Amino acid sequence: MISARDCLSGLLVAAIAGGASIADAAAREKSHATTPAEVATRGQREAKDITYGSWRKLCFKAGGAPTLCRTSITGTFPTGQMAVRLDLIEREGDRNGRLQVFVPVGMYLQHPVKLTVDQGSSFRVPYTWCLTNACIAADVVDSKTIKDMESGKALVLEVLDSNLLSLKTSLPLAQFDTIHKGAPAQTLEQEIDE
Repeated sequence: MISARDCLSGLLVAAIAGGASIADAAAREKSHATTPAEVATRGQREAKDITYGSWRKLCFKAGGAPTLCRTSITGTFPTGQMAVRLDLIEREGDRNGRLQVFVPVGMYLQHPVKLTVDQGSSFRVPYTWCLTNACIAADVVDSKTIKDMESGKALVLEVLDSNLLSLKTSLPLAQFDTIHKGAPAQTLEQEIDE
């Protein structure tokens, strides 16, 4: 008879291995081609009924380490379920940041998230892992893209769902510059005693 503890241990191992296989596949795809293979879509539709909150900046200080700040926005469906979340993560002293995009499960993971600031050039962010309620795409973002976001009006996000339908939504950038350059709404500090 299998105990509940053995069952949970098995599920944890499977979840970790599944997350690693997504990351491994993304790394293999990135190493084999500089641009992802285009997939023929079956159509396009707007992601409707998404309400975006305000941009928010949180910073974290951990015992002498450089400060880490996260500037985020979340869009939700009328049900309250998260539709999309975008985080720009920056470490004090680094020129580049890291962009993370959270979307609901059910996306075609071989096709990276496509982001475009206003009518400018687009860039792609590959999926790195999935949880039970969201998949996360993440990659390094350069200072030019961050400056484009600061001066932009909208960030168009495009994903491909498992039915190969292209879904688009537009994240507002009107407050991004002020929030990104301003003081954090909250700074969490952790002192380490040695």
